Order: sequence, then structure tokens, then C-alpha cells
Amino acid sequence: MTSSNSPSPPPHLPISPLPHLPITTTAPLVDLRQYSQAGYDRGRPGWVVLLWWLVQAIAFPLSPHTFNRFRQSLLRLFGAKIGTGVVIRPTARFTYPWKVEIGDYSWIGDDVVLYSLEPIRIGCHCVISQKSYLCTGSHDIQDPAFTLITSPITIGNGVWIATDCFIAPGVQIGANAVVGARSSVFSNIPAQQVCWGTPARPRYQREIRKS
Repeated sequence: MTSSNSPSPPPHLPISPLPHLPITTTAPLVDLRQYSQAGYDRGRPGWVVLLWWLVQAIAFPLSPHTFNRFRQSLLRLFGAKIGTGVVIRPTARFTYPWKVEIGDYSWIGDDVVLYSLEPIRIGCHCVISQKSYLCTGSHDIQDPAFTLITSPITIGNGVWIATDCFIAPGVQIGANAVVGARSSVFSNIPAQQVCWGTPARPRYQREIRKS
């Protein structure tokens, strides 16, 4: 038996919406129908661009890891400046190779993207580790036409960009600097500095042990 003095269950309370939810239905500030790349120069005719994309999509990923000279030759054939002893993994991606320069004995890791709308210059004895993204293109967020903005990237000699880093347009990284894993670099990095974070900042000077 239940007691007549048992408390009654609380009344159902309506669930109120969460406060401070972001507004998602405001009209867009940009009109992407106005977007145009009319002022941008890819540096080669459209058929060359298409041919390169086909070569990269087929020949690169099907080539064994050790066939670095083969991948070097393909890049040179399309105008890239590739030094001696450069290691290029088959899953690396180059948007426009004729705008890429890589110095002697540098390494380009798996799934690295060189988004080379403008020149990307990488010095000698550099390591660009897997999944890093070097991006020379952005957009004007104050322009309703979302205008394309491009700027080159320069990586100095002896630099190590560790795994999964983002390098923004216009950035210059000084010689022998180190950028820690999963960092985002939006401004210039001084030479021989170990940096990390988002945005990446210099933390201490890189030193090499004497053998």
C-alpha cells in the first residue's frame, strides 16, 4: 500500500532554450557570386595546370617511397627548382610546382601540402614534416566579393617544421629555426629560435651539440 501522505511527483517543467546561442540566420556579409580570380596569374596556361594535376594524382601516389629522383624529375619537368638529394614523399602535394623552390638535401614529408599560389622557397637541409600545410593564399574578409589575397612563403636553411603545422601567407622563417608540432605560424620567426603554439612564438634559442 502507498501512504496517502506520499509526496506527489514534481510538475513537469518546460525546458527553456539555452541562453546566448549564436545567431545563425543573419544575412551573409559576403556575396560569393561576385568572387573572381581575374587578376590572379597562375603562371601557366590552364591545360598545363590540368596536366600537372593529372600527373600528381596518378604518378606521385603510385611511385614507391624510395623513388625520390623520379618525383624530383616530375617536379622539374613542370618548372620546380629542386636541389640535390631532396626527399619528396609520394603523398606530398604541390599546387603549382613552377612556383616552388627546394634547396639541397631537404625533406618534404607525407601529406605535406605546398599551396603555392605564390612562390614557396625552402632552403637547404630543411625538414617539412608530415601533414604540414604551407599556404600562400587567403581572402579579404572585409570585401563582399571575398577577394583572393596571395603572398609568398620563405623557409630558411636548416629549418625544421614539425608535424601538422600551418604556415600562413607572407611568413618568413629564419635559418635553423624549429616550429613545434601542430603550431600555427602567422608572423615571421627569427633565426635559430625554437617556437611553438598558436600563434607560434619563440621560446628559446636552438643549440646543436658538438660532436
